[in-house]
Amino acid sequence: MRSETRIVEPGAVVSLHGRLDVVAAADARLALAEAVDAGDGELVLDLAGLESVDATGLGVLLGAHRRAQRAGRSVVLRGVPDRVGRLLLITRLDRVLRTTASV
Repeated sequence: MRSETRIVEPGAVVSLHGRLDVVAAADARLALAEAVDAGDGELVLDLAGLESVDATGLGVLLGAHRRAQRAGRSVVLRGVPDRVGRLLLITRLDRVLRTTASV
C-alpha cells in the first residue's frame, strides 16, 4: 500500500497509513484541510499506521497545524511511530507539533 488517509471522525480524527511522501502529499493535504474545516476544537492525526514520512510529508503535517491555528483549532499527533518521532526531534518540529500517546 502506498498511502491512505481516512477520516475516522469527521472534523475530529484523521488516520494516516502507509507513506506520507511527495507522492501522497496532495491527497493527504486535501483530506487534512477538509478535516480542519469540518470541525472545531482539537483535531487528532493518528499516525500509528505510518510507515515513513519525508520532508514533503512533514510539510503536510505543518501545513495542517497552521491551517488549524488560523481556524482557531489545534492539531495533536497521536500514535507517532519512533522513526517519525525521531524525525520530528531532529527537525525540531517536536517544538511546534504537539504529540500524545496512543489511546
